[in-house]
Amino acid sequence: MKVLYLDCGMGIAGDMMTSALLGLFEDPLQQVEKLNAMEIPGISFQVETKKSQGIAGLHMNVTYRGESEGHSSFHSHISIDKIRSILQGLKVPEQVREDIISIYDDIAAAESKAHGIPVEEIHLHELGAMDAIADIAAASLLLHELGPELVVSSPVCVGYGTVKTAHGTLPVPAPATANLLEGIPCFAGETESEMCTPTGAALLRHYVHQFTPMPVMTIEQHSYGLGTKEFEHRLNAVHAMSGELHPDVIELSCNVDDMTPESIAFALDQLMQEGALDAGWTSVGMKKGRPGVRIDLLCRPEDRDRFVDLMFRHTTTIGLRETVCTRDILSRSEGVVETTWGPVRYKRSEGHGVCRIKAEYDDLSSIAKCQNIPLDVVRQEFEERSK
Repeated sequence: MKVLYLDCGMGIAGDMMTSALLGLFEDPLQQVEKLNAMEIPGISFQVETKKSQGIAGLHMNVTYRGESEGHSSFHSHISIDKIRSILQGLKVPEQVREDIISIYDDIAAAESKAHGIPVEEIHLHELGAMDAIADIAAASLLLHELGPELVVSSPVCVGYGTVKTAHGTLPVPAPATANLLEGIPCFAGETESEMCTPTGAALLRHYVHQFTPMPVMTIEQHSYGLGTKEFEHRLNAVHAMSGELHPDVIELSCNVDDMTPESIAFALDQLMQEGALDAGWTSVGMKKGRPGVRIDLLCRPEDRDRFVDLMFRHTTTIGLRETVCTRDILSRSEGVVETTWGPVRYKRSEGHGVCRIKAEYDDLSSIAKCQNIPLDVVRQEFEERSK
């Protein structure tokens, strides 16, 4: 499985993520040409190689009508409707356009919640809005070109302290950023600064499947996307790594409180018949103090989409959780032991210094019933003959 891992231990901004993704390509300059070919009005992309703390990486420079954010003479504002019109006109694949629009809708909703006004009444600083469009569009197109099957991120460093904005001095993370980070594992870190921007948070929210430490993977490419800030003794970068996830398993889980025991048993039986590696249930407490059941399923990564469909089909859940798991397993083999009363099949598991042999219960039970003898008598003979 092709996986992209983003180390956000020093936070994330849109330009940092774009720069990190760009470095994963064999020819970054060719990709920059594709970014400029999106024809975002007034936007120009240029990439440069920089060093931070002695580490070389890429930094994406984005200018709007020749000016970059932070060095702007622009004081005009732009409406959400105007932004949507711009997004509809981008020269990108349709799936990329849908992703960009969805991400910007998330940002608009976060700003709306932060300021307590309807989305349609929001007016954003023109340069900042266009810079965000550029970062979102660039990251979305590059991810489309890379085509990872799974995107994983570390927990996100957000920094601490305050940040100066058009709305005054605000706490870190800023309100809109905090709204976008809901449900995402974060930490303050050691740097007094805004380490995660709304654009960076929105990109993570849309694309990342899991927020965990780095999974077991074979790294094929890696790249540092450098930010504009410099910190003493700390590298300000997003570290992107792409490669192959080791072929472990996907765990799909859901909580339900409206299925009968018979329905749960039927669902698990169907999932196992469809080839699940394992499936089971656990009693859990749910919201409003209701007792419920957690249904868990293990499947191979290549079967993930099929089992997502099957989980929704055979359970009443309206949402699934997904976790990539590593696992250690014993090697398995099968055989037959001849007893006084006939053959008994068995399964052998060995490795990691252990060896276990387990008789097939159905064979033991059948012999015990046929011979009218205790089950333990049959099991004891099997164990003696299997040594």
